[in-house]
Amino acid sequence: MVHIALFHSVLGLRRSELLAAERLRSAGHEVVTPDLFGGENAATLDHGMQLLDKVGWQAVADRARQTLTNMPDDTVLVGVSMGAGVIADLWPERTVAAAVVLLHATAALPPSISPDTRVQLHAAEPDDFAPPRHIAALRQEALTRGVDLEIFRYPGVGHFYTDHELFDHDPVAAELTWRRVLDFLDCARTSPTPAS
Repeated sequence: MVHIALFHSVLGLRRSELLAAERLRSAGHEVVTPDLFGGENAATLDHGMQLLDKVGWQAVADRARQTLTNMPDDTVLVGVSMGAGVIADLWPERTVAAAVVLLHATAALPPSISPDTRVQLHAAEPDDFAPPRHIAALRQEALTRGVDLEIFRYPGVGHFYTDHELFDHDPVAAELTWRRVLDFLDCARTSPTPAS
């Protein structure tokens, strides 16, 4: 069992993330899904960007940071698209995270990352939010710092291919992604269960 904080995309906290969290819980993990937009959702990427401008990045990051306040230091961080950007902001403060999962976007490794951190990236190919230069930079950073990095690309699918409610959805790629994530989490460090 691991503790997981799952950060949603720029579309807001939607059924897609909630179902993903339930799948992770069914595998025995503890999962929180903070609502970084305070209850608002978007139907399109453009609308989501407008919503992000309205809420403000600082508020988004502060809500994510507050969620982690009472969670174990080695909590696994999972970010969906914009959520990967949230991880990029918080990761320097959470360098002992047992693992990090980036879905649909990249994030740079923090300078003080622990070399035993495990990182997994899943992204469409091509994807503007995971361009080749970012992938190459992430791979080189991981190699330099001794970080265990797995990169999975899914050719021909849309950016939000794991979201069953969107046009981008690809059920085969989505299922493969979540199976890989679950296998990855099985190998992550476990946090001690607090005494009751």
